Amino acid sequence: MHKAGFVNIVGNPNVGKSTLMNQLVGERISIATFKAQTTRHRIMGIVNTDDMQIVFSDTPGVLKPNYKMQEYMLAFSESALADADILLYVTDVVEDPEKNADFLEKVRTMTIPVILVINKIDASNQKTVGQLVEKWHALLPNAEILPISAANKFGVDMLLKRIQELLPDSPPYFDKDQLTDKPAKFFVSEIIREKILLYYDKEIPYSVEVRVEQFKESAKQIHINAVIYVERESQKGIIIGHQGVALKKVSTEARKTLEKFFDKKVYLETFVKVDKDWRSSQKELSSFGYNPE
Repeated sequence: MHKAGFVNIVGNPNVGKSTLMNQLVGERISIATFKAQTTRHRIMGIVNTDDMQIVFSDTPGVLKPNYKMQEYMLAFSESALADADILLYVTDVVEDPEKNADFLEKVRTMTIPVILVINKIDASNQKTVGQLVEKWHALLPNAEILPISAANKFGVDMLLKRIQELLPDSPPYFDKDQLTDKPAKFFVSEIIREKILLYYDKEIPYSVEVRVEQFKESAKQIHINAVIYVERESQKGIIIGHQGVALKKVSTEARKTLEKFFDKKVYLETFVKVDKDWRSSQKELSSFGYNPE
C-alpha cells in the first residue's frame, strides 16, 4: 500500500522551522535567515519515493498580529492545524514553552499525531534539554518529543523515519515529479526578499514585498523583471543606496542564488516603488499572494 500525508510545521518565530523544512525536503524551499518573521506564506515541499509521498508545509511563526499582513500570516499557521495528518510543533532551547498559549492549546487538543521538536540543542547542554523535555511533556502530554539540531542535521534522519512510520495509507496527492506547490515566480520573489533581509537593518526588511513583473524562460536562460515595494520614499532611498550601490548588491547576490536555484543563466532587473498601504490593504495583499483559505 502506498503512504501519503500532509506534515505541517508550526511554531513561534525564529525557532528554525524553515531550516528544518529544507533539511527534511533536501532542497532549498524556504528562505532561512537569522531574523524573525522570515516566512510569510505557507510553503509546501514534497518528498517522493516509489511507495510514499510526504507533503511538508512550512508556515509563518505564530504571533499576535499588528496589521493586516500579520493577520494573514497567522491564518496560514492556523490553517496548518486543520489539514495536517502529522503536526510538527517546533520550539528551541531558549524560548518560553508557554509563549502564545492560545495557539499551544489548539495543538494540545489535536487528535492527530503531534511531534514536539526541540531544535538548536547544540546551543545547550544535556541537563537543560532534559528539563525542557519534562516541561513540554506537561504542556503537550500526547506529543512525542524529539530533540534535534536542524542546522547540524542531528536527529533529522530519526525524525524523518518516525514521520514515515506515522504516515497514513493513501495514494499520492501530487505528481511524483513535483517538488512544491509554488510557481517559479514565487521563489524569485522570496530569494530577492531573502537578500533584503540579510543586507538591510531595522524595519526595512519588514516593510518590503517583491513582485515579479516578467519571467521569460528559454532553454538556457531566464529574463526576470522584479519590483521591490516599500512603504515610504525614505525606504526607497535606503533600498537603492548612494548611486544605486545597495540595490546593485542585492540584485547581484539574488541573481547568483537564482542561477543556482534554476541551474540556468539569469538576467535580473530590479526596480523600487513606493506603495504606502501594501501591508494593510486587503486588495494589495491579495495581489501579493496572501490568500489563506
